[in-house]
Amino acid sequence: MSCVPMTFDDLRVFVAVCQAGSLSAVARDLSCTQSAVSQHVKRLERTTGVRLLERRARGVVPTPEGLVLQAAAREGIVGLDLALRRLGELARGEAGSVRVTTGATTVRHFMSEAVVDFRARHPGANLEFRTETATRSCFDALAAGTVDLAWVTIGRPAPGIEQSAVVELPWVLAVRADDPLALRAPVTAADLVGIRHIRLPANSSSRAHLDTALARLGIHPTSDTGVTDWDTAILLASLGVGHAVVPALPGQLSAGAPDSPLRFLPLPDLPPLPVGWAVRRWDALTPLARTFADMVRQHCQATRQAADEPGREPTADSALQGRS
Repeated sequence: MSCVPMTFDDLRVFVAVCQAGSLSAVARDLSCTQSAVSQHVKRLERTTGVRLLERRARGVVPTPEGLVLQAAAREGIVGLDLALRRLGELARGEAGSVRVTTGATTVRHFMSEAVVDFRARHPGANLEFRTETATRSCFDALAAGTVDLAWVTIGRPAPGIEQSAVVELPWVLAVRADDPLALRAPVTAADLVGIRHIRLPANSSSRAHLDTALARLGIHPTSDTGVTDWDTAILLASLGVGHAVVPALPGQLSAGAPDSPLRFLPLPDLPPLPVGWAVRRWDALTPLARTFADMVRQHCQATRQAADEPGREPTADSALQGRS
C-alpha cells in the first residue's frame, strides 16, 4: 500500500462517482473538470494499491475492492457530517435541526398535527422538508446524509437503510357521487374491470404495489390519465375524469356524507399499503429527529384509535386500521 495520503474530499468524490456511475456527471455537479475528479480516484487507488473503478460502455462501476471502500467511506462521511452539523449548531447556540424527505402530500396527510406539536415543544429547532417523488430518491438522500428521516412506502429491503412501518393504508376507489359504481360498497375486483383508471406516478412505490396487486387478480386497467400524487388523482376523480384507486388517507371526505362530491369505496381484495419511516440507522439518529419520528407515529396511532371508537361514524379516516 502506498504512503500517498488520501483526503476527505477524495472519499467524498469517490462515493459520488460510485453513486452516479459517471465521472463527468460528478464533475458537472462539482463544477470542476473530469480530470480533477479522476485525480481524486487515482489518489485513492495509489493509497490503497488496488483498482477501485471499472470502466464500462456507459460510465464506471466500482470493482469488488471499490465496493468495500464505498461502503466504509459512505458510512464514515455520513457520521462525520452529522457530528460536524451538530457541532455547528452548538457553536451557533441553535437547538438543533430535523431534515425530512417526503412525497408531495405526506406532510398534509400524516404529519400536520405532529409538526404543530413539535414546534410547540421545540420552538428553537429547525424543521426542514424536502419533496421527493419516489422512494428510491428518498433512499438516495438518506444514503448521502442530506436528510435524517424519509417517509416512504415500506417495501423491499434497501442496503444501508432501515425501514419501520407506521400504518397500513387500505385501498379505496374514489368516484363521483353520481357514478354508477358509487352505489357499490365494497367494490370487488371484478368491478375494477373496465374502469377509467387514473394512473399513479410511474416511478412511485405505491404505483408498483398497486400494479402488482391488480395483476395478481388478473386486472389490467387501461388509462389515458396520469398524475404525480394521490391528491391530484382524487381531484380528477371528483371532476369526473376517471376513477382513482388510492390509499385511504387521513383527512379525506366522509365516505357517506350526503354533500360530498366523492365516494371512497373500500377495496378489500387489495392488500393494504404499508407506509412509515426509513432511516440510515435508528441508533444513529439525533434525539431531536427521533422525537419528531415518534410524534408522527403517535399521532397516526391516535387517529387510528379514534376511528376504532365504538359508535363512531365510518369516514375516510377510519382507513387508518394498520399496525404500527
